[in-house]
Amino acid sequence: MRRSLIIATTILALGAGTSAQADDLKVALIYGKTGPLEAYAKQTETGLKMGFEYATKGTMTLDGRKIVIITKDDQGKPDLAKAALAEAYQDDKADIAIGTTSSAAALAILPVAEENKKILIVEPAVADQITGEKWNRYIFRTARNSSQDAISNAVAIGKQGVTVATLAQDYAFGRDGVAAFKDALAKTGATLAAEEYAPTNTTDFTAVGQRLFDALKDKPGRKVIWVIWAGAGNPLAKLQDMDPKRYGIELSTGGNILPALAAYKGLPGMEGATYYYYEIPKNPVNDWLVAEHQKRFNAPPDFFTAGGFAAAMSVVAAVTKAKSTDSEKLITAMEGLEFDTPKGKMVFRKEDHQALQSMYHFKVKVDPNVAWAVLEPVRELKIEDMDVPIKNKR
Repeated sequence: MRRSLIIATTILALGAGTSAQADDLKVALIYGKTGPLEAYAKQTETGLKMGFEYATKGTMTLDGRKIVIITKDDQGKPDLAKAALAEAYQDDKADIAIGTTSSAAALAILPVAEENKKILIVEPAVADQITGEKWNRYIFRTARNSSQDAISNAVAIGKQGVTVATLAQDYAFGRDGVAAFKDALAKTGATLAAEEYAPTNTTDFTAVGQRLFDALKDKPGRKVIWVIWAGAGNPLAKLQDMDPKRYGIELSTGGNILPALAAYKGLPGMEGATYYYYEIPKNPVNDWLVAEHQKRFNAPPDFFTAGGFAAAMSVVAAVTKAKSTDSEKLITAMEGLEFDTPKGKMVFRKEDHQALQSMYHFKVKVDPNVAWAVLEPVRELKIEDMDVPIKNKR
């Protein structure tokens, strides 16, 4: 089956020379280089290369071996992703794999890592199931999961005297996100007044918006509509056009990549939580990433650049600690491993190998000289501020 699928493969030797040798340390990157998530994939690849450069102090060697990245484009398709990862482990003899961009494709490749008894670091796919019910012991994830997104937003806006209503897309992503948000919100003392779900292709939010307004308008204290939405539709702008301020209602949502933050310019003062915004983390790793990325690409690093960078740093930390790329030694080294990233410290939780990490409570500021909305930090939501559930059956 995998022989009949064409996988576009690029081998990039990061040390001296241009081709892979038997004793090289081979890292496979499976990603949706073409397809709907191309922008995310490109950022991941850039971040991964820069992360290895930083973590090896420019030597591009690890444990005395030259690092070689083998990239394989899965186009965001589960069948191509499975074939690509099998090929990477079996034919290319990859020591470790990283990927992939789409959550559906990532879920498809988890069993391939288990069958080949090889480590897979999931970046940037976020579905909870990856470190939940579909997890196996070869899976580690540097990317945040859906629960971390939802919980950080609940912690950012929730407190005693706040009433919240939610709007989400009517499929697993939206419903799972609201479920995690709701659990976390209950612990903050805030009240949930209503949940609304709309089809993913919704463009007219008048009726759903009116129901949300009706659920909140007579409540005392702070009133917030929290939106979890991916892709087209832009419910935030449509709700804003309906003038929620006349009822004292605020809008809220999580952070996003810089091009998507352009739409937030119509929402000055909006609060939420984000995984990464280049100006927020203050640490030497992020300082280097921001300065170097600006110098090389004339643009700041984005969400998934930071994610790819974190994945590279986790590999270097793991192999350095294990002094090996043997899977069993790596698992032992990686469970509970703390490692630096542009976001600061991350920790692979022993129980499910999810990277616990800071998130950031932000407030939108509009700067006419910046093409996107500026996310001003309100506070860092640290690992101990978020009770991220363990969802696997280990």
